Amino acid sequence: MELVIDIERLKQDFFELSEIGKNPEDRGLYRTAFSEADMQGREWLRKKLDACGLEVRTDGAANVFGRLSSSDDSAKTILVGSHLDTVPCAGALDGSLGVLVALECLRSLKEQGQDLRSHHLELVAFSDEEGRFGGMFGSQSVVGAVTPETLEYYSDLEGCTLADAMRRCGMNPLEALDARLDPEDIDSYLELHIEQGPVLDRLRKPVGIVENITGLFKWLIKIRGTANHAGTTPMEMREDAFMGLADFAHEIPRILEENGAESSRATIGRAQILPGAPNTVPGLVELTIDVRDTSKAVLEDLGQAFHRALSAIARRRKLMFDYEIQSEIEPTECHKDIIDALESEAKGLGLDYLKMPSGAAHDAQIMAQLTRMGMIFVPSREGKSHSPAEWTAWSDIEAGANLALRTLSRMAGKTET
Repeated sequence: MELVIDIERLKQDFFELSEIGKNPEDRGLYRTAFSEADMQGREWLRKKLDACGLEVRTDGAANVFGRLSSSDDSAKTILVGSHLDTVPCAGALDGSLGVLVALECLRSLKEQGQDLRSHHLELVAFSDEEGRFGGMFGSQSVVGAVTPETLEYYSDLEGCTLADAMRRCGMNPLEALDARLDPEDIDSYLELHIEQGPVLDRLRKPVGIVENITGLFKWLIKIRGTANHAGTTPMEMREDAFMGLADFAHEIPRILEENGAESSRATIGRAQILPGAPNTVPGLVELTIDVRDTSKAVLEDLGQAFHRALSAIARRRKLMFDYEIQSEIEPTECHKDIIDALESEAKGLGLDYLKMPSGAAHDAQIMAQLTRMGMIFVPSREGKSHSPAEWTAWSDIEAGANLALRTLSRMAGKTET
């Protein structure tokens, strides 16, 4: 019997999960981490896992697991999954598709009586990948990177701390510290995800095999000047914090050209001008900058260059600045053995695949601290993501899911040497 997923069943799962957290007005999903909708989504998944006879558990970080056990109790575990939480007004595929494909793969392997022999298979749905409280919380808990300070320090835009949000969900935040998995028990991690970019769609490739994942740093920058009257303060005597922001924004293309690489990205995604009155010279600007590249050395060069630019602007404009590092993630290579397995199975399926980098960070990147990891991409139509317009053709989803299924079967049936 040919090993394939049931695409109609996967569609049904997708449509069910897509209703949880949906806003009828803008059609976007609002399943942010540790919200009521997020908890409903996790409960939906637990019921699905239980219904198909998998061993279900939830750890102290709200990660949901569903296990298909090997006949060998001493076998190592292959993890497969992604995340269920979303950004506000999200599409229905980001993260969720990887969890649903993992569910379908384990269900198909169980139904078709595949001999796992040397490995357990375990679905994982991570919590707070999207960053309500900084991002990657679930996977960071699994690799042992969470501390008590993490729980009390990270907060959302409304000032709610991660610990408080967990308590409101009836959880003990400190139990997240016990979520760490033993690296000796884990063989590898595989994640399917939408690309969230236009490359596969434009090249009409049904799947991508990820070679490496971008690193990033995010800064919260405060540029301080002096608030003053807009009518009585001469232009040459102003200490205008907004002009510091404007100068800094114009420096980004130069810095990327001189210090970056083809894969470099830098984005000012949020800025707030204070005091924010039409007739007042701004005395404070708060902004975020998100900088990404697949090279650690390039990221370090970019960080130094942005710091030099801020210093020069502050001197020239008679301003002050400071910045807080909100997050740092190192670039990560996918494991060659998993890339090779994906390539072999893609060829066996006759798929026209592309080997490519990931410009977005993923839980797989964190899991690389614990074990070998690999990723499959499926196209995002017109490159759209983090939007209700996010979509992937079902034929591409089926291709990616079958690639995941065949690769998991290959990895789980391989006897260790």
